[in-house]
Amino acid sequence: MGSLTRKNLLIAAAYASVLIAGMVLGPKFSGENKNTRNGSFLPFGLGDRSEKIERLLRTIDENYVDSIAVDTLEDKAIEEIVNQLDPHTTYLAPTEAKLLAEDLEGNFNGIGIEYYILNDTILVTSVTPGGPADKSGLLRGDQILKINNFSSSGSHASATQIVQNIRGKTGTSVRLKIKRANNVKIVDVVREQITISSIDASYMLNNETGYVKISRFGDQTDEDFIASLLRLQKAGLKNLVLDLRQNGGGYLNSATELADQFLGNKKLIVYTEGAHEPRTEYYATSEGRFEQGKLIVLIDENSASASEIVAGAVQDLDRGTIIGRRSFGKGLVQEQFDFGDGSALSLTVARYYTPSGRSIQKSYKKGTDDYYGEVGLRMKNGELSSDGKHLSDTLYDKEHTYVTKNGKVVYGGGGIMPDIYVPVDTSGYTPYYYELSAKGVLNDFVFKYLASNESQYKTVDQLIKDFRLSDAGYLKLKQIAVKRDIQENERQAVLSRKLVESDLKALLARYYFGDEGFYRALNAGDRVIARSIEVLK
Repeated sequence: MGSLTRKNLLIAAAYASVLIAGMVLGPKFSGENKNTRNGSFLPFGLGDRSEKIERLLRTIDENYVDSIAVDTLEDKAIEEIVNQLDPHTTYLAPTEAKLLAEDLEGNFNGIGIEYYILNDTILVTSVTPGGPADKSGLLRGDQILKINNFSSSGSHASATQIVQNIRGKTGTSVRLKIKRANNVKIVDVVREQITISSIDASYMLNNETGYVKISRFGDQTDEDFIASLLRLQKAGLKNLVLDLRQNGGGYLNSATELADQFLGNKKLIVYTEGAHEPRTEYYATSEGRFEQGKLIVLIDENSASASEIVAGAVQDLDRGTIIGRRSFGKGLVQEQFDFGDGSALSLTVARYYTPSGRSIQKSYKKGTDDYYGEVGLRMKNGELSSDGKHLSDTLYDKEHTYVTKNGKVVYGGGGIMPDIYVPVDTSGYTPYYYELSAKGVLNDFVFKYLASNESQYKTVDQLIKDFRLSDAGYLKLKQIAVKRDIQENERQAVLSRKLVESDLKALLARYYFGDEGFYRALNAGDRVIARSIEVLK
């Protein structure tokens, strides 16, 4: 199931399976840490072996007993070649390449909504103020039954199909058939360019400490961060908690630009090197906006690549304190090469090294499945619930040690170990809870029974303080679970009730108050946030 942590399941439920499209698309994990430059991929057909592959496909096309799509065979051949390399080299079909680029670039042509698929029907969960959908009168809570001639309700409608039909050229119109309460109406929406901020949330934890959550590194991350930082500084910020948990990466340049905000002039941030890539060093400039205040960086087992670059630089240069759990362990850099038909090859071209010279890339010798499955094993082997004090004895290459600016010994080869390890709080994490999260029961319950167009909560603080899950409400939730083939287990249901209530609170806060509301509610009971505030004091 991957890492069995509350953050993993809740955020996965809230984003990966909840907000599949609209304004936010979750980044493709295997495509993180790209250079922003694109290569030009040469066509096949150069050399005897290339001609042999081309002749093979042509022979099949002209002589095979049944009709067959040669394009599909070509794609499979490419994928098989790619699978022989590292886990992060990937072939991207045209649709995948386009969606990934739009996500990392932070803009696309759409209508400005977020939605959730509830009972095989699109439910609008957020409408961007001033955006195309808002101008056309769409409201949170509307159900979209049809997008032009595409029926968007029913189990046949895939996430990719929905995205492709909603998005389109700027200035073109999309006709939506919507249901509001018991009324059905037609709404025409003119598509515009939609810009997505790289910052999920930014607010003050207390009078002196600001919080910034970043879940991906896109083209605009540095600019978005500076805007958030200036706003927090006006509110009295002196200390900063930078949350890079669940951050799967993004552009290498965006990571170095963000790290530059915290580091002094001419400090080495990272360097990259590969068999065909000469050593390239990235240094901080004198333009950093937060070079002096106290800094804490939060990481976990799903913090990868670009987020590990930032955390590694901060740790190696002793600029701040890293708190959380061991990071994913991805130290490879990809560059995208376009085929010319919209598809692309995301190819690993170099390794990156932290300022002390360590590569944090974990081994992938046992294959891709074991490589990604290693994160899931951390709960089973006790790492996520341990104190973290003895983990470096077995996880790292002890033959090669590295030293931070102030003399602390660190290791490479297995991700970044935080300076302060905070284990997962396992209370309430029963198999019953995991199934509720994984099968979407919590999300369905929020949107079907708790959410409405009019909120009884005027502020997110009021919701955090006053929300309670009633006995009748929990009974209804358990009934939904039974319909999803989740076996009843009253003992586990009792143990998990407090945790379920907390998760429902965060999801409801997101519905009413957006991403910031979600993280405010989630962070209110977060042990890592609490530990960070203690350290700053």
